[in-house]
Amino acid sequence: MLSFWQSSVGKKAAMGLTGLIVVGFVLVHMAGNLQFFVGPSKFNEYSHLLRHTLIELTWIVRLVLLAAIAVHITAAWQLTQRAKAARPVGYERRDAQVSTYASRAMRWGGVYLLVFIVYHILHFTTGTLHPAYDEAQAYGNVVIGFSSLWVSLFYLGAMALLSLHLYHGTWACLRSLGLAKPSSNPLERRIALIVAIVVPAGFSLLPLSVLLGIVR
Repeated sequence: MLSFWQSSVGKKAAMGLTGLIVVGFVLVHMAGNLQFFVGPSKFNEYSHLLRHTLIELTWIVRLVLLAAIAVHITAAWQLTQRAKAARPVGYERRDAQVSTYASRAMRWGGVYLLVFIVYHILHFTTGTLHPAYDEAQAYGNVVIGFSSLWVSLFYLGAMALLSLHLYHGTWACLRSLGLAKPSSNPLERRIALIVAIVVPAGFSLLPLSVLLGIVR
């Protein structure tokens, strides 16, 4: 396993597997967040279920997700360093052939998302950066939190980058794990496109509904 990890193929496979774990998590997380539109009672019950009734399962999911993100970032950084070492002098001119803007934005977009994740946890999970946090009132926490224009814009910016990340990442994960067959049109990525649209859109409904006054 160590020899496999040390190879470039192993690191790409690790990125593929951990990437799918993250994709699975954001899909479930988005579905849970959409209960916000069922009403305060339902959303507060959902939050209580995760924080108290299923606390052991919640922590297992958190630890698995944390480990997956750590492996994903480590593999990505090491592969980047290998690529730089293989060609220390860059091309004088480099025109993209089949790469997308999403693939070229993976590195800096990933940094933004990492900062966002830390902020998001401190904002809605621990309440450290929330202006009026109440653990028993998850619905109210969301409404108050997204009432700030800057917080909502930061959140929506993260969702835009998450869309790009999911578009390239989902496709790359499937390719790295051999789950996607080579195509004559490498830019045709239907599954990745669906995931990249549905997930960020679902998350974005919360701040948009608060900003537009649909939810109060």
